[in-house]
Amino acid sequence: MRTLAFVIFVFATSSLQAQETSAAAAPAGLTEIVFSGGWIGLLIILALLGLSLTAAYLVFEQLLSLRRTQMIPDELARQLRQCVEQGQLKQMQQLCQQSPSLLSSVTLGGIAEAEGGWEEIQTGLEETLAEQAARLFRRVEYLSVIGNIAPMVGLLGTVVGMIFAFQQVAVTQGGASAGQLAEGIYQALVTTVGGLLIAIPSLAAFAVFRNRIDQLVAETAHTLQHVWRPLKRRPPRSAPIRTVRPPKPGKQDE
Repeated sequence: MRTLAFVIFVFATSSLQAQETSAAAAPAGLTEIVFSGGWIGLLIILALLGLSLTAAYLVFEQLLSLRRTQMIPDELARQLRQCVEQGQLKQMQQLCQQSPSLLSSVTLGGIAEAEGGWEEIQTGLEETLAEQAARLFRRVEYLSVIGNIAPMVGLLGTVVGMIFAFQQVAVTQGGASAGQLAEGIYQALVTTVGGLLIAIPSLAAFAVFRNRIDQLVAETAHTLQHVWRPLKRRPPRSAPIRTVRPPKPGKQDE
């Protein structure tokens, strides 16, 4: 009976010691890690948070805007082709102004050069399409900028944290234990992880949206060729031939 009581006492003591050890070695929470870097670390965390919110907004915006039904409406393309077949450029302009899209913006660029004939219209379409494509690319390039800046901001936080960690060692003249030094280092590495967590999705979204814009621009060019084909096939107007009459003999003698 005494032996059983001794065994129970040993197990109880071991479990209490294990709980105390695990409680002492338990890692700090996220809030404690964030605020452990002081006001400099807090500013870096806020900068990373701002970059993440901006990237999320840009991704959500591009998901809504880079849709084929919004960029190249099929109904608008059909109506524009009918106007070209009937020679109603004024009606085409009104349709494009009522339905703003990538297709309508490029079509307006071609209508502006309609007085110069098909060659001028084609030049206007190509130039306007290039301008619109550049505008779309500039919008998604912000994701690439965020993807490149976020790791640098995270690395800055890590470097600052390492400086503070080794400063503690210098102040204590080597009295800081390895555990205290390791705690400062892993707290400093949190910002690097945060920067990478922002950069990887941002760069991936940038690549996806860039390919999507290329596809939409190519489809817009194909749709414009279909819309303006009746005018392209129309024979050019021939200039009237002037007939030069020879002078009368009486007037030539004079």
